[in-house]
Amino acid sequence: MGREALAEAMIPVIGRLYRENNVVTSIHGRSLINKSTMNILKAHRFARRISKDELLLEETAPLLNTLAQLDLGAAAIDIARLNQKFKSDGGDLTLEEFLRAELAEVVGKGGADDCASTDVVLYGFGRIGRLVARLLIEKAGGGHGLRLRAIVVRRGSDNDLTKRASLLRRDSVHGSFEGTIRVDTDANTITANGVQIQVIYSDNPATIDYTAYGINNALVVDNTGRWRDAEGLSQHLQSKGVARVLLTAPGKGELKNIVHGINHRDITDSDRIVTAASCTTNAIAPVLKAINDRLGVVHGHVETVHSFTNDQNLIDNFHTGDRRGRSAALNMVITETGAAKAVAKALPELQGKLTGSSIRVPTPDVSLAILNLNLENGTTKDEVNNYLREMALHSDLRKQIDYTDSPEVVSTDFVGSRHAGIVDGLATISNDKNLVLYVWYDNEFGYSCQVVRVMEEMADVNRPSFPRSGRCQGSHIGTGRRGSGRSQDLSRT
Repeated sequence: MGREALAEAMIPVIGRLYRENNVVTSIHGRSLINKSTMNILKAHRFARRISKDELLLEETAPLLNTLAQLDLGAAAIDIARLNQKFKSDGGDLTLEEFLRAELAEVVGKGGADDCASTDVVLYGFGRIGRLVARLLIEKAGGGHGLRLRAIVVRRGSDNDLTKRASLLRRDSVHGSFEGTIRVDTDANTITANGVQIQVIYSDNPATIDYTAYGINNALVVDNTGRWRDAEGLSQHLQSKGVARVLLTAPGKGELKNIVHGINHRDITDSDRIVTAASCTTNAIAPVLKAINDRLGVVHGHVETVHSFTNDQNLIDNFHTGDRRGRSAALNMVITETGAAKAVAKALPELQGKLTGSSIRVPTPDVSLAILNLNLENGTTKDEVNNYLREMALHSDLRKQIDYTDSPEVVSTDFVGSRHAGIVDGLATISNDKNLVLYVWYDNEFGYSCQVVRVMEEMADVNRPSFPRSGRCQGSHIGTGRRGSGRSQDLSRT
């Protein structure tokens, strides 16, 4: 059977595993859900760039078919890594015997998911709010534990509901919504791929009765950025039906700034308000942790080349911030960033070791962080690149760190990346103890994926992930400095 035919035959198997068993399949973090034949072929080819090994459909197709016969419970399965583990560790076992042993905790569970569902309310429906909505709707078909129930906005016009739905349906950067969207103006609802979303109009976060809409113990995701301290965000907790709050921006004061993959285990049941830090902090913290664990960071400077944001003016006009009043579409704008200092909230070992600044540029999405680091121990370009490639493939940070060494990639190639950051290996500069790394990141979609991962942690709705972590932060490089982080399994989103 040809490669195209094998890929085409995989589509209904992937769909059944998702709908009937709550099983999400992927290839090195690239979801296979609702993908075309061509996209499945591309995902297999992409695997060679990550692992340097050809991922053969002749191997993944029977693996998927065998998975479909095991009547699995809810799980996230990376078939590329599972196939690789079978070839290296399977020994004399048949494929079915290996899979039954590897996935023993979910075999025969018949789609069962031990996680309770959590109601989600998006307070604000801007760039991040709509992308988080897309991600939650995408996951809903597999019985995902986060249930998008409502969005809260201020009424902008008489046809506000239709306009909100249109913005969800069409996006100039991320493309059209994959699926169907219906609007019910009488009930004030938007139904996207069967997910009914109540639209609530309010400008006061403290006076909404969510229980009137059947919403209880909800996780409210505030993506307005209007309130960033505990006092302001605690207004949400005064509304009926709200249990916890997540801010999609850096928090102020003593609020926990969480970068998933780094300090998400610090979230406790008693934390009522948590923040997901910034897109730049999420992009650089995992790479900085990887480097600090192996080589030690003495000090460094982070320069971000960042796409313009809605906070800037399209044409020259008054702005309270320095330089941000000048046209975002025409200028490179030097501005400040707190991302370098904010890293220390997630990685206290880097407290006082980093400085940072930012240049806003006339692109709508995807940014670039340049990490100029002075190290405790020397290394070479090949050593550090091989290490970061291993981190992207095998470590507990593989959902946060991606790696590329293509000589032709530019910013638009990373639109839609689900990783927090992508190391550009060809751009790496190493001179013994001086290291410069270039890290791309989709400051909208990649960050939104990190937000959803934090939401899953707060709601405790993570699927078990397979295969379990293999090689991780013990990969050898330079002096063999031991990692200081706790082992975590992050392949759940």
